[in-house]
Amino acid sequence: MNASIIQLLERAMDLHRWQKQAIVFAMDMVLLILATWIAYSLRIGIWVYWNQAIASILLVGIPLTITVFTVTGVYQAIFRYAGSGMIATLIRSFLIYGIGMSIAFIFIGVSGVPRTMGALQPIIFFMLVASSRIMARYVLVDLFGRRQFDGNIKHILVYGAGDAGQQLVNSLRSEHDIKVIGYIDDDKRLDGQKLDGDRVYWSGYIREVIERYAVTDVLLALPRISRKKRRNIVDGLREFKVTVKTLPKLRDIVGGNVSISDIRPLDIEDLLGREPVTPNELLLGRTIVGKNVLVSGAGGSIGSELCRQIVKIGAKSLILLDISEFSLYSIEKELRDYCADNQRMNITIIPVLGSVADKLRLAEIFKSHDIDTVYHAAAYKHVPLVEANPLEAIRNNIIGTFELVNAAYDARVTDFILISTDKAVRPTNVMGATKRAAEQILQSFADISKITRFSMVRFGNVLGSSGSVVPLFRRQIEAGGPVTLTHKDITRYFMTIPEAAALVIQAGGMAKSGEVFVLDMGKPVRIEKLARTMIQLSGLTVRDPDNPDGDIEITEVGLRPGEKLYEELLIGEQPKTTKHERIMMAHEGYLDWNKLSKLLHSLDNCRIPEDAINLLQELVPEFDHRRDNLVRKRAND
Repeated sequence: MNASIIQLLERAMDLHRWQKQAIVFAMDMVLLILATWIAYSLRIGIWVYWNQAIASILLVGIPLTITVFTVTGVYQAIFRYAGSGMIATLIRSFLIYGIGMSIAFIFIGVSGVPRTMGALQPIIFFMLVASSRIMARYVLVDLFGRRQFDGNIKHILVYGAGDAGQQLVNSLRSEHDIKVIGYIDDDKRLDGQKLDGDRVYWSGYIREVIERYAVTDVLLALPRISRKKRRNIVDGLREFKVTVKTLPKLRDIVGGNVSISDIRPLDIEDLLGREPVTPNELLLGRTIVGKNVLVSGAGGSIGSELCRQIVKIGAKSLILLDISEFSLYSIEKELRDYCADNQRMNITIIPVLGSVADKLRLAEIFKSHDIDTVYHAAAYKHVPLVEANPLEAIRNNIIGTFELVNAAYDARVTDFILISTDKAVRPTNVMGATKRAAEQILQSFADISKITRFSMVRFGNVLGSSGSVVPLFRRQIEAGGPVTLTHKDITRYFMTIPEAAALVIQAGGMAKSGEVFVLDMGKPVRIEKLARTMIQLSGLTVRDPDNPDGDIEITEVGLRPGEKLYEELLIGEQPKTTKHERIMMAHEGYLDWNKLSKLLHSLDNCRIPEDAINLLQELVPEFDHRRDNLVRKRAND
């Protein structure tokens, strides 16, 4: 491209928006005159540059063009984003313009002007204006934009030739660092066809397409497909050195319109392929609809999601209890905004700053708010931190649970549901032991309670929670590695936060009292395989002895204090099924109340960590802190 032309384009790009619109308006007026001259000359069979008939046509056409183009927003469009949306706007505008011209020259008539000009002139005018927009976009983006861009060009394949894929490609066209190779689709009948100039390839030819066009990125534009189908597609792409990203589900895309801003990295749920089960509405509503509900730890990962779902289900009031000021502020604001946007102003939201271990504060809360249901999610859960601070963990997780349970019992609350963890099963760390102790407190109260139904829900890791490995791995990959594992053989159960929260609520709806509900977490995931998959789907390779020239190394840093290689969900065997396919039920032993209460009193007064851990081992007989040290030593060796 000529240097002077490039300089002229650069100056034009720097003009104010109103100046650009003025230039486009002037161009349209020139095209209007040109269209009138061409149409009239074609109609009479000779070239006429100016006469009274042409003047009459322009006398009607100019004010009509200005009015219609202004009202329909023709001058609000941006040339570099010209596509089907702009053409649709022009079509609407010219339909109105054509009707106006037809009325003036076909039905009413103007002396000296052929009636056919009412149809011929708008057609030619539309062709000229549409061509000018397409040409402007080509010059600004394909010629000027790409020539000015001196970085790496990404070669993009869009997986999915449906509406979402086409909208995404239209959005990508304006990006200087992107070249769209075409579409991939599983429908073989579409192979070889073109969508707005871009070819569709059958998925069976994906290897050839990636290799022939040096594809760098594959974007999954399949917002309606199941997780299982998405996982199968992702597994098929792992062998190629391409970055894989995806669109969220269609309900999560604002207005159903897809743009480049909707593209996101693959989440682990895209890799697990596990489909959520449709919730049982009756179980969801039993402990919530029309009730006053308290959630402890309301600002945490699980607590905040419980709050979101409780508001959507339809509680009478929701009491948010949290010790963190910022977390409490964040969830309260989010819920108030949701209620305002969705006409849910009949729900009362009450933020309460406080600790579950504060007996007097809890008594005030239960007295003031007539609470029907409690979801107890407040706990210290980070294994190494809890291991380093056992006294605080005991005070919060055990004594806090006792005080909250006791306050609920005294207030004659109807339902109390404890959020527990798989680490409570044969615990080798303080965190797991404190949660198993919390379970025993509820089991003991369930024995003596005639009114309150006490139940526990036990599950494994939730995706996206604080401390989750997925965001950690993603940050490490973006930084160039290494990706760190505590051990190559470590496995974990995973579940999405919304699914876990919904199952917790439904489990609470089945409680009669004293049950330990266990959520079906699916198959355990090997963390080393997860790390490899995330590296490969980032378009990179793993550096190991088999591939010394790879991009990202995976290193082992050793098991952390209190960490297990494998997590379990049951202490006993053969859990009972329930009316929900993802919820099981276990009946597990616990200490009698006399022994339990004495140990709780001793723990509450203990200030020596070693003594506290010894007391904890009495309270939770299956807790073996020494076994943790031995297992960790052997694994790290």
